[in-house]
Amino acid sequence: MRKPDSGFFPVALAALLFDEWRLPAHARLNVAYSGGLDSHVLLHALATLRARHDFSLNALHIDHGLQPASASWSEHCAGVCRALDIPCVTCRVTVSGIADEGLEAAARRARYAAFAELLEPGSYLLTAHQRDDQAETVLLQLLRGAGVAGLAAMAERSQFGSGELLRPLLRTDRSALHAYALEHRLDWIEDPSNSDLHLRRNFLRREILPRLAHHWPEAASLLARSAQHAAEAQGLLDDLARSDLEICRSPDPEQHPDGLSVSAVSGLSVSRQRNVLRKWLKDNGHRPPSETHLNTLLEQVRRPSRSRRACVRWSGAEVWRYRDLLVAVPAQPGVDLQLDVTWDMRSVLDLPGIGQLRAEPARGRGFVPARLDDILHVRLRQGGERCALPGCKHHHRLKKLLQAAGVPPWERARLPLFYAGNALVAVADRWTCAPYAAGPDEEGLAIVWRPFAARRHADRNTENSC
Repeated sequence: MRKPDSGFFPVALAALLFDEWRLPAHARLNVAYSGGLDSHVLLHALATLRARHDFSLNALHIDHGLQPASASWSEHCAGVCRALDIPCVTCRVTVSGIADEGLEAAARRARYAAFAELLEPGSYLLTAHQRDDQAETVLLQLLRGAGVAGLAAMAERSQFGSGELLRPLLRTDRSALHAYALEHRLDWIEDPSNSDLHLRRNFLRREILPRLAHHWPEAASLLARSAQHAAEAQGLLDDLARSDLEICRSPDPEQHPDGLSVSAVSGLSVSRQRNVLRKWLKDNGHRPPSETHLNTLLEQVRRPSRSRRACVRWSGAEVWRYRDLLVAVPAQPGVDLQLDVTWDMRSVLDLPGIGQLRAEPARGRGFVPARLDDILHVRLRQGGERCALPGCKHHHRLKKLLQAAGVPPWERARLPLFYAGNALVAVADRWTCAPYAAGPDEEGLAIVWRPFAARRHADRNTENSC
């Protein structure tokens, strides 16, 4: 987009959204509105288009609570939206993980989690990132030693939550937006943290890019063009990864549909191994591993077959190698190995880090409560447990039962065991020990266990409330 003169900028914006990108009629647009210059320009320009284009428009404002004036910023944004006759939703979030991720990354994660919660299915979230932001992102990624995906920086369009994320200003310079704001006498918020040169993006914005522009006036445009080239290259790598993922499908697709075959992955070239593992982790919603963690994971893939199990952990994720299987699961919290909880079997029992337990009537399955000579206790494995299975004359070591059943190691430490006194009654929802097991015509109680990892994977983000 060129520098806007009166009336040109909204027209160019409409051409991008409705002609080039072909957004549907009656599209539901939601602007991520911080109150700053860029998002105010985007909101104002879209507001002028509503008379000619049949779309709905909302503003979503996130209050991070990181600045003393954040409440007044929310009021300012609400006032601007009232003047433009635009509904405004304000959401207060809690920013956690600053020590591990840094302030900017932690705030961004909290902000986008809230956006994902607010976005209705099939609607669009529009952010006001512009070309100078893209140039800064490319430089930041270069200085982090990023690969092709990082150098691709921000995409103009991408899937997001139950809708789509659009960045329609990536072709527009910051100076053009500033000129538009002055021309239309917009009143925007200046965040004082934008002057903090300890923040890396601010340092690049205020110190480095102006010096580059002095010698290379088109520096921002050239860096943004490099991002486009990297995005095209990443698209080809993704195509290759999708093909390799078909080859490397789980050897146990029924039990672990998202797993990978270790032998199949190890048969690829090293560069393709790295590419397919990155794509696999991204597709399953895990944070990308660092170079060190990825190299450790590759070592586990190449390790001789006599090494049957291993785990690589990083923030928010665990990748387990078990037999010929690679499985990625959400990071597991620590559990109390000395756990001993009584359970009345009438209510749902939530055990932190283990999961949710409930008992349901079942004919010919589960255990018979009348045979218990003590209150039912829930405990964890200590080692050496034995269970006499119905119809068998001898006891089985639990370790051997788990191995024979292929229960993966990431489940074993959290496997709930049920005791009456010191007698083992049942092992999770897998086995019931004699003499407690219900016969074919007996009414029993069957245990239903929803493991913590499965719950984490299915539950929506509830960290922030709006």
